[in-house]
Amino acid sequence: MNFQGSRRRGEDGIAMVIDFLLSNARLVLGVGGAAMLGIATLAVKRLIERAGRAADDEKVEQKMAESWEELSLVSASPTLIKKGIEGAVMKHVAKAARQQKDDLCQQPQVSKPESNSKRLQLCVLSLQERLQQYYHARAALAPREVLRAQSLALDICAEIQAFLHSRHPDMPLGEMSLGGSLLDDLQVVSADHACLLVPLQLEASLWRLIPGEETLLTHPLHWMVRRVNLEYFPRGRSYWDRHLVGCYLSAEAVLNMFSKSVMETINWPSIGSTMDCDVRPVLGGPDLRLEIRPRNEDGGGAESSDPPLFIAMLPLLRQEDVVLTAQPDLTSPWVNAWHLSLYPWETQRLAQLDAADDGCRRRSLKILKAVCRLNPALRLLEAAPLANLILHLSDSEGDWSETSLHARFQQCITELIGYLEQGVLHSYFKPAANLLSGLSEDQVDQMGFMLYCAVSEPEILLI
Repeated sequence: MNFQGSRRRGEDGIAMVIDFLLSNARLVLGVGGAAMLGIATLAVKRLIERAGRAADDEKVEQKMAESWEELSLVSASPTLIKKGIEGAVMKHVAKAARQQKDDLCQQPQVSKPESNSKRLQLCVLSLQERLQQYYHARAALAPREVLRAQSLALDICAEIQAFLHSRHPDMPLGEMSLGGSLLDDLQVVSADHACLLVPLQLEASLWRLIPGEETLLTHPLHWMVRRVNLEYFPRGRSYWDRHLVGCYLSAEAVLNMFSKSVMETINWPSIGSTMDCDVRPVLGGPDLRLEIRPRNEDGGGAESSDPPLFIAMLPLLRQEDVVLTAQPDLTSPWVNAWHLSLYPWETQRLAQLDAADDGCRRRSLKILKAVCRLNPALRLLEAAPLANLILHLSDSEGDWSETSLHARFQQCITELIGYLEQGVLHSYFKPAANLLSGLSEDQVDQMGFMLYCAVSEPEILLI
């Protein structure tokens, strides 16, 4: 192709290169697998951007050469995550190239100095600086916002506990408390959900907690609670005998009981009026949730524009360091199964590691959580896989200083790609549990494409 001539001819030549790349993309990009396909999108984008910024024909040729070199560098990239990802990626490549082409055509010839200044400022930011910016803008919550959500959750907690003590005085419950990410400073984007822990008190001589590996379910996170010593202490000796299914305490039956006695019975409008907010139970779901909507401060009674706060009641059992939760959405279809919560172990371990070396593990976790929550392709990656990713990486990587945040972030992306390729991310404390088992092939494909693009350009995750 001849790129000598006018500036316009140079631009036409670049368009021909892009068209050639896209029309022959399978041949050009099929060797390197999904990594090559993902990074090719960025190379195409850079090729067009560089061509648009070039001042003369020689720079056009130089920038084109650089972009083709980037394409050649991806030959060592990982292989396809799944068999059908290539076609999906090709569509993204073509779409990205067309979009960039249109944007260049619509760009004005003269930009305002202020716009150029802002654009230049964004360009010179390092990944480390962008991560710090992203953390303060998206991952870290304002203390006032956190305190407001905690205060509302504790007010609701006091109302529920008082109601249960008055209506069901014989129900053996421990002290209800606030738990989860809102309490542990691990919530990101907005303080929009809270968890109220409702500990059930069991007689040690009448109940036995059975590990998942010892049950018929053979799932390491699906435990069961068996009623024992029935020959000496028949049914009825324990309050919780009324929620037995077979010889096991049913998590589903316990949840149904709380749904009827709390969610459907308490006068929520009355409580909402005393708290100056609207309180509504969210019925029909797998968990016990309340929706709290603040009212305007003008006293008119209208709802505020602030986002609602969702508060979940979580019945649980504690025995030494074992915590079992009633979460049918995680243990379905087994009505008797309780979920072994590893969240306390994971959170404690991360805090211990950071305290020992003044590390940035928790900060990295919050950034990853915010990235996954705000990116539609990664939204199904929940906190547990991300926390375990960092715990595994901490065993092999010792430098978690604040200055290495960008290196650890890029390393997390690479490690996560490897886990997705294998389809397995073992729990740090329960290696037999696969934390990616709930993802479908299509979901893995979408995540893989986004992460492969981020290998070359991690900033795309911080938009």
